[in-house]
Amino acid sequence: MSGIRGARNCPGLGEVSGVRSPLGTGFRKPLTEDRFRQLFGDAEEEPELPAEPSLPRLLRLWRPRARACSGSGAWRLLLARLPPLSWLPRYRWRAWLLGDAVAGVTVGIVHVPQGMAFALLSSVPPVFGLYTSFFPVLIYTLLGTGRHLSTGTFAVLSLMTGSAIERLVPEPPGGNLSGIERERLDAQRVGAAAALAFWSGALMLGMFVLQLGVLSTFLSEPVVKALTSGAALHVLVSQLPSLLGLPLPRQIGCFTLFKTLAVVLTALPRSSPAELTISALSLALLVPVKELNARFRDRLPTPIPGEVVMVLLASVLCFTSSLDTRYNVQIVGMLPGGFPQPLLPNLTELPRILADSLPIALVTFAVSASLASIYADKYSYTIDSNQELLAHGVSNLISSLFSCFPNSATLATTSLLVDAGGNTQLAGVFSCVIVLSVLLWLGPFFYYLPKAVLACINISSMRQMFFQMRELPQLWRISRMDFAVWMVTWLAVVTLSVDLGLAVGVVFSMMTVVCRTQRVQCLALGLAEGTELYRPLRESHKFLQVPGLCILSYPTPLYFGTRGQFRRILERHLGLGERDKETPKPDGPPDAVAEPVRVVVLDCSGVTFADAAGAREVVQLASRCRDAGIHLLLAQCNASVMRTLTWAGLLDIVTPEQLFVSVQDAAAHALERLELTGPKTCTVWV
Repeated sequence: MSGIRGARNCPGLGEVSGVRSPLGTGFRKPLTEDRFRQLFGDAEEEPELPAEPSLPRLLRLWRPRARACSGSGAWRLLLARLPPLSWLPRYRWRAWLLGDAVAGVTVGIVHVPQGMAFALLSSVPPVFGLYTSFFPVLIYTLLGTGRHLSTGTFAVLSLMTGSAIERLVPEPPGGNLSGIERERLDAQRVGAAAALAFWSGALMLGMFVLQLGVLSTFLSEPVVKALTSGAALHVLVSQLPSLLGLPLPRQIGCFTLFKTLAVVLTALPRSSPAELTISALSLALLVPVKELNARFRDRLPTPIPGEVVMVLLASVLCFTSSLDTRYNVQIVGMLPGGFPQPLLPNLTELPRILADSLPIALVTFAVSASLASIYADKYSYTIDSNQELLAHGVSNLISSLFSCFPNSATLATTSLLVDAGGNTQLAGVFSCVIVLSVLLWLGPFFYYLPKAVLACINISSMRQMFFQMRELPQLWRISRMDFAVWMVTWLAVVTLSVDLGLAVGVVFSMMTVVCRTQRVQCLALGLAEGTELYRPLRESHKFLQVPGLCILSYPTPLYFGTRGQFRRILERHLGLGERDKETPKPDGPPDAVAEPVRVVVLDCSGVTFADAAGAREVVQLASRCRDAGIHLLLAQCNASVMRTLTWAGLLDIVTPEQLFVSVQDAAAHALERLELTGPKTCTVWV
């Protein structure tokens, strides 16, 4: 090989200057898997015990559970399921109480107008938004692990709930309903919304029992952000009839956004000048206040409550000018005082409701878990995803008994809670006090509140979701694949619907993971000169390449989807394919002459798992290598992969001496087999 361009001859491995051969006198013998177990033991294997009667064996299995039912075990379980028992004794009353009180009162003040606004988005009367801003917040305070999380009404869930209610309980054609008919229709819709909350809570409790909190990892950050950003556009378009004073029926199904725009443009000449003026003035106040709060959040002691100011001004203006009677402006009307009577939701139409409850439950958990994780990482504490399932499941289930619609953590009020100085879940108690005071005493003051103002509050609360699109250029630079996931999810949500867009986003995200496993490269390794490290030959290092030795690293799981790729890669590198096919050149110098492979080392450190199909492929590879006279060595197989390969019959073809704990040990054994202990030549690739 002296004539190879870009290579030079060098002494034998034992004589290379600055390179210590693995066969040198200062090195131990190659360590096989079998020898490693003899020296250090194997934690995976347990000594075989004599056969026991079935009853003592069952008792031994149940002993840990019985121990968990002891006094200390019950106390640990109680601490895990009721987080206030853990953080309340360590509460810093002097340092945290004022911040929690101010943040709780601030969030409670915002909960009042937002709750009523999101109730209209859910197609139920405004007072039920106040109920949803009280009961879930109180329950999450007792069960949640997110210290900075604010729960209650959420625009995305309200939009999904409203679409489901419009389909389950549609408004009669014509829309001219009497007072009694309107009350009957509202009661049916409230019952449907409560049933959605009940079943979404039941689904989350079922996920908690099965310990499926890990499912939150399947809803990636691009999917969640694209979902909320696309849903914000749906909210904006759905509020246009209320902004313009147009009594239009709500569009449902796929392409809702475009159908709503078409209906609004057709009915635009019939818009109400009074409600259009109220909407313009409300947005002119709310949008600048939102910008001021965002720009000067570090300088303001507490955010400016623009929603509350707008509600007070609009109510006073409507009362003094009699806008409801003179210009037919739609107002909130009387808010019933107190709480509704606990009532089990109507569960007769379970199949229809369950189809809508599942995406609502997934969105609830995905948004809440991701939001809690963001602030937990920021303030250095941990959350329990399974406990979050329990908290939101119980919150939706119990609150549905009080006619609440589905709820979750909210982006706007959580950010407001943190900016106002909130520290723990105790802020939720102060928030509930504010909402409770409105329910018991202050409800009549909202009688003259125009519904157009609530629509403006809905739109202004979407600011943070719309601005998520500013992250797209950075996402493009970081990962083109995540950018594609974001865009596909957003387009599916906007063009189809929120629930179908979520399904498309999750499926596409999973497909990108599968595609990435299909596009990996099998790396050929070489001994870097002057080191004991085996690195990819394509890196800019000098390598010692031994003729007849091939070291390959396969960096992806080996399953039914990658077995074909695995076979083609190994055939290309080892020359096991058909004779009439041209074998591509391996990694290395462009003019290098391919040497026949006599020993191959397969580095399995990147194979995190293998299924039956992948294991059989490895067994077939070992059989073909044996028939071709190639000595196959496996290195760094983890215990799970090794167990699967053993069950597939690998040890019927290879011996335990061909399994090694590291690539260095396998390469040293390969050099011994190639009989390179003497002063023979090798090639240094530059």
